Amino acid sequence: MKVLKDILYKVSIESVIGNTGRTIAALHYDSRNVGKNDVFIAIKGSAYDGHEFINTAISQGVSVVVCQELPFELVDSVTYVVVLNSSQALATMASNYYENPSENLKLIGITGTNGKTTVATLLYELFKNAGYKVGLISTVKIMVDSKRYPTAHTTPDSLVINAFLSQMSLEGVDFCFMEVSSHGIHQHRIEGLNFAGGVFTNLTQDHLDYHETFSEYRDVKKSFFDRLPSTAFALVNGDDKNSSVMLQNSKAKQYYYALKSYADFRTQILENQFRGLLLKINDNEIWAKLIGSFNAYNLTAIYGVSELLGLKSTEALRLMSTLDNVNGRFEYFVSDTNITTIIDYAHTPDALKNVLETINSIRTKNETLITVVGCGGDRDKSKRPRMAHIASALSTKIIFTSDNPRSENPDQIISEMEGGVEAQNFKKTISITNRKQAIKTACQLAEPNDIILVAGKGHETYQEVNGIKSEFNDYKITEEFLKQLKK
Repeated sequence: MKVLKDILYKVSIESVIGNTGRTIAALHYDSRNVGKNDVFIAIKGSAYDGHEFINTAISQGVSVVVCQELPFELVDSVTYVVVLNSSQALATMASNYYENPSENLKLIGITGTNGKTTVATLLYELFKNAGYKVGLISTVKIMVDSKRYPTAHTTPDSLVINAFLSQMSLEGVDFCFMEVSSHGIHQHRIEGLNFAGGVFTNLTQDHLDYHETFSEYRDVKKSFFDRLPSTAFALVNGDDKNSSVMLQNSKAKQYYYALKSYADFRTQILENQFRGLLLKINDNEIWAKLIGSFNAYNLTAIYGVSELLGLKSTEALRLMSTLDNVNGRFEYFVSDTNITTIIDYAHTPDALKNVLETINSIRTKNETLITVVGCGGDRDKSKRPRMAHIASALSTKIIFTSDNPRSENPDQIISEMEGGVEAQNFKKTISITNRKQAIKTACQLAEPNDIILVAGKGHETYQEVNGIKSEFNDYKITEEFLKQLKK
């Protein structure tokens, strides 16, 4: 049980009606979950406005309502706290309720368009292998040392974040690595957290359905670094033109990593093969199991964070050489007839280009490169022709298909993709709406030594159509078809 006035510390309060000395049981922003003596925070979301459910929450026993606008009728037994921004208030209150758990460990936030999951997950693995107790908050999972929990968002809501950070604190976790998405920053989910460091990977077009313009998307990312304290570090990709923007107003200690320009942590690619990378990082050579120049960037960021958190460079490099690919990120297998299948999460133009350019830089060009790719529904439509253009320009054969169409017509999505294919590349393309059939066709077309890239879903093991999620695993399905076809 907590006292209301204590968890309102640092909240931007407009007015209070009622007693702030009352004890409260729990915090909720979903009226379906509230109970006796709870606090209900009414949040204005894109789909729902929590203010419409205040009366429902009161009828279920809440004693405190936090809102931006007072309801027309007030209940005497309820304390009303009017705040400037409910989302901000929720984050600050959540942090106070769990006694500011981010201050009890070193929390590192990783943001950028591509590479967040890989960098966060591999940092977790590296520090775990170094003998530390480690936490991870990522797209794919949440880890409290060795315990795994599922997650539904890139950046969970502030209550979930603080609850897990509290659990990590109680279990003696030393470091937590966390993906920080633009949605999470914009919706104030990370408000009130104490970050020991921040990493910027890169910035390319994504989420313009949400942010509307690229500059808004960039500025939201930038605001994360603006809020870092002077005790924290900010490590940014010096080869990305937006890196200097990220650091403009940051009080944090500033560091750069790069492959092409001068930086505190610099890498050269000596060899790039399907088996891995031979890298020279700050004059030290290392063989890594990861593939492609984009992973060379990820590994350099990982090396930089390791050093900044006090790991000896020799130890960091040794541990880096043992790291494996993250699930669904350039994950590959080779069939009995030497057909190489690559499963990758690439769902932005830049990520798809990176994967295809990596494959093309390694292969001999005697093989056929067959790409299966789709675009998600209810997301940035401007990506669709761009991704189709990239796939058709950099592949030998392309099959356009469904990704997660969500509420949109998958045929319409594919039609919009086809608009980006140049005339000379159109003969390379096939459109098959059914994703399973598309993968089967790719397997049928593949000959020994060919390469199949199945892009877009990566680690996802479902397909979402009209709000219904059905089991769908690109890796397993491709593997099964190749076995059935005896390839």
